[in-house]
This record gives sequence, structure tokens and C-alpha cells, in this order.
Amino acid sequence: MPPPDITTTLPDDAPTYDDVAAADRRLHGIVNRTPVMTSRTLNARTGASVVLKCENFQRTGAFKFRGAYNAMSRLSDDDQRRGVLTYSSGNHAQAVALAGQLLGIPTTIIMPNDAPAVKRAATEGYGATVIEYDRAETTREALARKIAEERELPIIPPYDHPHIIAGQGTTAKELFEDTDALDVLLVCCGGGGLLSGSALAAGALAPRCRVIGVEPARADDATRSFHSGTLHTVHNPDTIADGARTPYLGRYTFPLVLQHADDMVTVSENALRDAMRFLWERMKLVVEPTGALAVAALLSEAVEVQGRRVGAVISGGNVDLERALSLVCGAEPMPSANR
Repeated sequence: MPPPDITTTLPDDAPTYDDVAAADRRLHGIVNRTPVMTSRTLNARTGASVVLKCENFQRTGAFKFRGAYNAMSRLSDDDQRRGVLTYSSGNHAQAVALAGQLLGIPTTIIMPNDAPAVKRAATEGYGATVIEYDRAETTREALARKIAEERELPIIPPYDHPHIIAGQGTTAKELFEDTDALDVLLVCCGGGGLLSGSALAAGALAPRCRVIGVEPARADDATRSFHSGTLHTVHNPDTIADGARTPYLGRYTFPLVLQHADDMVTVSENALRDAMRFLWERMKLVVEPTGALAVAALLSEAVEVQGRRVGAVISGGNVDLERALSLVCGAEPMPSANR
């Protein structure tokens, strides 16, 4: 069950676009200003003019570095000396580990025992201490609370934090600055940090642009929450998009998504695999399943984009190459229909 303090009411310290702009200044020269790419084939298949914001070229291979560095750079001197704790299946873990390395902050990461090996290896390579857990036995949030209390460590959560959300919003801020006016912006959604920050940026820089979140159909808690106005949960959903396996939106992201996003849609596992294959084959972009969510929505026609100018965020490219090749080539069976 989610914590009872997650409601539709925004906390007093919820981020605004001013926080996104401040994060952008703080991150200048630290993060990569990632490229915007196009494909005539993608335009022809969708009937739209599509631009892709390629966060697979971000430091640590995903947008998560933006939020992690923004949040950790704002910690007190005492907290920085003690170190930080977080939980993540991989991309946020790597982001916190690298930010800690750059800032001189010790990092401890709680990771599931089924996390992609490439993500765990990179996290440890950046100097983090990894604590493994079994998803079937406990939740990462409960384990984090226990360890944080025992070791007196601040928690840098993967998405539900004002400074994390503000940092992630710089992704869309850059995209709006680097492209002509967009009619639609498609953003993957796990815990809603990137979607919330992107919607804040759109509201300030492109108020006519519709911001639409995209989830796997097997991990559709945010979509159901958005359309019902009531928080829904999932438990360890069986999807290849490991970055979207978050159980529910958070105290900040739930009301932010409700208030600032325009719609939520879902895509199938096959649509995700097809999108990965398209990006790898036709655009030569190494993209992980979660990173392909926005393009999957385009190619599967989950969103009507005919004749429109569309932005899509490719959120990351951290893949286990052997498994990814099996997925895109159809050699590995897709997850079962059961959650």
C-alpha cells in the first residue's frame, strides 16, 4: 500500500518552473546538452514531424543524472560528509553514484537482485556500495527507511523529491529551447519525476503543447491514477521496461501529473520491442526498453499525431546487450501476462 500522505494536494514545497530554471543554471557545464535527432522514416510512418530528445547520450546513459546531481549538490555539508542512500533498479543508482563521485559524497544504493547486470556493474564502477534485496520479500522503500534510520543517512529518492523533479525538468527545457514550437510532447513515466518536470517546463515555455505520459500496459498505475483521480498501485509488474516498474506515483508527482500533464497512455510489450528495434536498426540509437516508451506510443498509434509537430524523450540507453539483442530479435520470450 502507498503511504497515506499521497493525495491530490500539492505539498507546500512542490517545485515550480522557477526551480527547473534554477536547476538548469546549476547543471550548466555538468550535464550533457543531449542532441535532438530526426528520422524521415519515423515521420513517414507517423504522419508527423518528430524530434527525439536523446537522453541515452546523457552522462550515465540516462536523464536521471540531472535530478541526482541537482539534489545532491544542494545537501548540507554535514549530509554530504555522511553520505547518501537511495534505491533504484539501475539508472538512478548510476546517477547518484556518479554525482557522489563528482561531489565527493559516499553513496549506498539498494538494488533488486534482478536488476540488469550492466546497470549494477556501472553503479559499482562509479564507487557506490550496493545492497541487494529480493522484490518478493520486501519493498525497497521499507528497506531504505530501515537502513537510513540505522546509519543516519539522507535518502535521495529516484523521483519523488522537489530537487529531483526540477533537475529532470531541464530535459524538456533544453528540448523546447532547441526546437521549433511543439504540439505534443511524449514522455515515459515510471514514478513521474521526468513527466512532472517536463510538464512544468512545457507550461512555462510551450503552453500550447500537450504533454502526454507513456507507460507499459503491464505497469499502468500512473495511467489509471491520472484518469480516475485516485492513486493506483502495481506490485512488481512483469514488463521489460524495468525503469517503469515503480509501484505508484509519489507525494509530489501524483498531484503534479494530475495538474500539469494533459493525458496518459499505455503501450504493449510488443510495441516496446518494435520501437527498440526501429531505433536500433533505422536510427542507430542504443535505447533501453523504458527509453523507447515514447517512440512506442508513436509507432503503435497510441496517440493521434497526424500532421503535428511532436517531441519524444528517449530517456535512456543502458541495456544488457545480450538480453536486448534477444528481445529485439524475438529470441527471448516476452514476459508472461500475469503481474
